[in-house]
Amino acid sequence: MTRKSVIATLLLASVAWPSLAAAEAPADATAAVAAADTSASDDIVVIGRGETRQVQEISTRDFDLIVPATSPLKAISKLPGVNFQSADAFGNYEWSERVSIRGFNQNQLGFTLDGIPLGDGSYGNTNGLHISRAISSENIATVRVAQGSGAIGTQATNNLGGTIEFISSDPKHEFGATLNGTYGSNNTWHGFFRLDTGDLGENGPSAYVSYGHFTTDKWKGYGVQRQNQVNAKAVAPLGDSGLRLVGTFDFSDRRENDYQDMSLDMIRRLGYRWDNISNNYPLAILVSQVGANTGYTGVTPTNPAAGTTYPAPFANPDDAYYDAAGLRQDYLASVGIETAKDAKIHGELRAYYHDNHGRGIWFTPYVASPSGVPMSVRTTEYDIRRKGIFGSLGTSLGGFGDITVGGWYERNDFRQARRFYGLDSLTVATRNSLDFPTMPFFTQWDYRYQTDTFQYYVSDKLTFGDLTVDLGWKGYDVRVTATPLTAGSLASGKIKTTDWFQPRAGLTYRLGANAELFGGFSQVTRAFTGSATSGPFATTQAGFNALGNLKPEQSDTYEAGARFRSGIFTGSIAGYYVDFRNRLLAYAVGSGIQGNPPVLQNVGGVRSYGIEATGQIKLPDGFGAFGSYAYNDSRYRDNVYVIDAVTQQKVLLGGVAIKDKTVVDAPRHIASGEITYDSDMFFGRIGANYMSKRYFTYSNDQSVPGRVLFDASVGVRLAIAGDRKVELQLSGTNLLDKQYIATIGSNGFGQKGDNQTLLIGAPRQVFVSLKTGF
Repeated sequence: MTRKSVIATLLLASVAWPSLAAAEAPADATAAVAAADTSASDDIVVIGRGETRQVQEISTRDFDLIVPATSPLKAISKLPGVNFQSADAFGNYEWSERVSIRGFNQNQLGFTLDGIPLGDGSYGNTNGLHISRAISSENIATVRVAQGSGAIGTQATNNLGGTIEFISSDPKHEFGATLNGTYGSNNTWHGFFRLDTGDLGENGPSAYVSYGHFTTDKWKGYGVQRQNQVNAKAVAPLGDSGLRLVGTFDFSDRRENDYQDMSLDMIRRLGYRWDNISNNYPLAILVSQVGANTGYTGVTPTNPAAGTTYPAPFANPDDAYYDAAGLRQDYLASVGIETAKDAKIHGELRAYYHDNHGRGIWFTPYVASPSGVPMSVRTTEYDIRRKGIFGSLGTSLGGFGDITVGGWYERNDFRQARRFYGLDSLTVATRNSLDFPTMPFFTQWDYRYQTDTFQYYVSDKLTFGDLTVDLGWKGYDVRVTATPLTAGSLASGKIKTTDWFQPRAGLTYRLGANAELFGGFSQVTRAFTGSATSGPFATTQAGFNALGNLKPEQSDTYEAGARFRSGIFTGSIAGYYVDFRNRLLAYAVGSGIQGNPPVLQNVGGVRSYGIEATGQIKLPDGFGAFGSYAYNDSRYRDNVYVIDAVTQQKVLLGGVAIKDKTVVDAPRHIASGEITYDSDMFFGRIGANYMSKRYFTYSNDQSVPGRVLFDASVGVRLAIAGDRKVELQLSGTNLLDKQYIATIGSNGFGQKGDNQTLLIGAPRQVFVSLKTGF
C-alpha cells in the first residue's frame, strides 16, 4: 500500500459519497441523522452487544451522577480492566493523570474525539492533547472503551492495549440554554454555560456554543489549577440525501501548579501533606544555597554563610522545589461530511487542525541564574501544529458482506525545546509560574520533529445466520525527521515505522435472543514518535546512531467471552491472552528535574492473561446496581542487559533480574461497584473502587499498597416556572478520607530501590452543584 493509495482512498470517498448516499438515503433523513446518536440506551453502561471484541460504553447519564467537570477518563475507571489514577479529585491534573488497560499504559492506547486523533495521552504529548482540553465533559455524549487492540479503523498508531473513543453530543433540536455551577472544597469553582440554537427551519441546521471555567486551590501546599474552555458544534443536514455537514471547534487555556513528586522515604519523613514551598521563596533560596555549598546540585556556591546543613525537615533540595507548573493552550477544529451510521452506504470524511502552545515549568536548584540567584526557571516547551484528514466508505455487497475501507493522513510539525529563564532577586520571586516566560538566558536544546502518518484499513462483516464474522487489517507508514534548530546534545536524524498488514479477525455467535459468544484475534504495531524527552531521539547522537536494529513494539491479542441478558440483569465475561514483544525501555539517570537523556533499547516481551466481568441490574422503583471485576497477570518474559562500560561485558541492568516479575503499575485485581437511584425528583449514587498492590520498580522490590475508595452523589430536581427545572446536587469523593498513593511512575520507573515518582491522592472533597436551563 503506497502513500498515493491512501490519499486516493480518501479522495474516492469524497467523490463517491454524494451520489451513492443520495441513491441509498433513507426516506426520513432526519431520522437517519438521529440514528447516529449513540446515547439513546437506557443503560448507564452499555455492553457491546454484537461486537466481536470486548467493548463497553458510558453515556451522559453516567456523567450526570458524578461531580461536574470530572474527567471522562475518571468516569470510565469503573469499567473492567481500566486503571485510572490522578492526584486531584476531578482527574484533570495532567502531570498525575494516568490510565492503563490490561497492563498497557496510556502511551500504548489510542484516543480519539469524533474520530480526531488525540495522540498518546502522555503528559508531554507530542502528537495530540488530553481529552479534558479537547472538550468539556458536559458536551460528551458517549465514551467507548475497547479493551484489547480496539477498533481497526481508529486513527491511532500506538493502540497496543485498546482504544478509548469519545463522541461529542449533537446540538439539541430545540432552542435552549444550560447553566451549571459548582462550588466546594479548596475554593473550587466551576461554571458551565451552553446555548443551543435548535433546528433553524424544518430539517435545518443547528448548533451550540459553550463556555466552561474551572478553578481550584491545590488541596495541599500553595497554588491553583484553572482552565477556561470554549466548545462549539454545528450540524447541517444536506436536504434528503441522508448526508450532513459537521463542524467542531475547541479552545482551551489550562494552567496548573504541580504537586511535589514523592518517594516512600519522603512520605515516611515528611508526611502525606508535604508539598512544594511556593509560599516561602527565601526558604527555597536557602535550600538551594546549601545544596550548592554541599556540592549536591553542582551549582557554584555564592553564599558560604548559608552553611552545609539543610533547614529541617529537608534532607536535600529534591525534597521540595519552590514551584512547578504546566501551561497548555490549544485550538482544535474540524469540518466534515458523514452519513448515518446505519445507512446502507455509510461513510465519513473529516479534516482537522490542532494548534498547541505549552510549557512544563520547574524552578530548579540545579542551574543558577546569571544574576547569581542559585535557582532558575527550567522549561520544557511544546508547540504542535497538526493537520490531517481521515475518511471511510462502506456498503453491503451481498455475499461478500459489509465491506468498509478507510484512510488517514496527518502531518505533525512538533517543536520541543529546553530553556532556562533567570531570577533576579534573593528575597522575592520575579517570575510567576502560571505565566508563559520570556527572555531565556540559555537554550539547552531546540528541535523540530516532522511526522508524516499514512494509514489505511479494510474490514468486512459477514453474516451466516446466527454467526457473524469480522475480518480485516490495517497498515501504516510513519516517518519522523528530527532537525536541530540550535546546537543541542540530543539526537537528530530520521526513523520510520512501516507495517502494511496488521490483521484482525473476530466472530459473534448468537445463542437465542438474549445471549451471544464472541472471540477474536488482533495484531498491532506501535509506531516510533519524535520527541526530545521520549522515544528514539531522546538520547545523544551517539546513542541514536547505536540503536541499530531497534524494533517497534508489537502485540498479539486473543480474547473470547460471552454476553447475556435475562430480565433485569445484563452481563458479560471475557478472557484474554496477550503476547507483547519488542518492549522498549528508556531508563534515565538522576532525578526528574535534572532532565538527563534516557537510553532506549528493546528488552524482550511481556505475557499477559486475565479475565473481565461486568454485571448490571435494573431494579424496580428507579434503583440500579453495577459491578465489574478484572484479574490481570502481566509479567516480563526477559531480563534486561546492558554493556558494562569498564569490562565491556553484558550485565544485568541495575544488577537485578526481572524475568517473571510483575509489570509496573499493573494491579492484579481491580473491582468497582455502584448503586444508583433515579426518579422524577430524587437521584443518587454511591460507588466504590478497589485496586490491589502496584509495583513501581521492574524488580518488584518497591510497591504501593492496595486501596478502596468511595464516592457518592445525591440530588433533587425541582420544577419552577412551568417545565423549567432546577437540579441541586451534593457530591463527595474519597468519602472515608483515605490516605493513599494515587499515581506511580510520574518520573518513570526504576530497576530497584525507592524513587521520587509517586503522587498522593486527594483527601475527602465535597461539592455542591446547581443546574438549570430552558
